[in-house]
Amino acid sequence: MHARPTLSLLAVSTLAACAPGPQTVDTAALAANLTPAPTSAPAAMPSEAKLRARGEYLTRIAGCNDCHTPGYAESGGQTPQHDWLTGSPLGWSGPWGTTYPANLRLKVQEMDEAAWLEYSAELHTRPPMPDFAVRAMDESDRRALYRFIHALGPAGQPAPAYLPPGQVPQRPYVQWVLPPAPAPQAPSAG
Repeated sequence: MHARPTLSLLAVSTLAACAPGPQTVDTAALAANLTPAPTSAPAAMPSEAKLRARGEYLTRIAGCNDCHTPGYAESGGQTPQHDWLTGSPLGWSGPWGTTYPANLRLKVQEMDEAAWLEYSAELHTRPPMPDFAVRAMDESDRRALYRFIHALGPAGQPAPAYLPPGQVPQRPYVQWVLPPAPAPQAPSAG
């Protein structure tokens, strides 16, 4: 197939108007022979292998394993992949109550990719989960996480349930003690 030259009707009309002598321009014929300007094609979806590799990479560098994989941080990241993202019984206790890192392997199995993309785009959790970081990821990164975690398959048990403030969690847990609020300052005389 031969590419046809692309000229605008304005350019052809201008050239015809500048030419010496009377000119007849068949604009309908010109329009039929013009090809639209090339547009960029939408980016192709990465292969499944590339999506999963990207998801594994993001899981490592975003710190997902640090909380959601028991013993990962303590082992310097040497926990076998078949144990990744199974949640943790280590509680994080503070003024918000006590939270536990979810078993992401079970969580992802509960939803399809579209539901995950919607869920992760609007993620709001309790501390210490940096949900803002997940919301800041673009859709392709959140899709890659889903594909990787989903491919790992279900494993482990659900994490312990959230405990509201005032309930003492079972060990082990990390207690976040916040400093007392500063005392109000007396108004200055002035």
